[in-house]
Amino acid sequence: MDIGSLIAALALGFVCGAIARALIPNDAFKDMSGWKSWATSTALGLLGALLGYWIFTGLLGIGDEDKFDWGGLIGALIGSIIVVAIGSAVLKRMGSARRV
Repeated sequence: MDIGSLIAALALGFVCGAIARALIPNDAFKDMSGWKSWATSTALGLLGALLGYWIFTGLLGIGDEDKFDWGGLIGALIGSIIVVAIGSAVLKRMGSARRV
């Protein structure tokens, strides 16, 4: 992966992660700020892009062979929403289990 592809993948991850976090109400990551919030959005977006790629290309046979390209923005966004929702649910459940 060259530097241009790496920057594009990070940008895609950040955009999809930030949009997914904005769309999921009361996500477990809402209290983060600064660089931690940016890094979390990027990581969640990258995981979502991989999930979206797997769903659309692997299972449905739709799309191309490039995991992190802007042509797969919708799939990456759908995957990111799923990742943020599941991640929030798991973190909230673990947090409530610790308080008991």
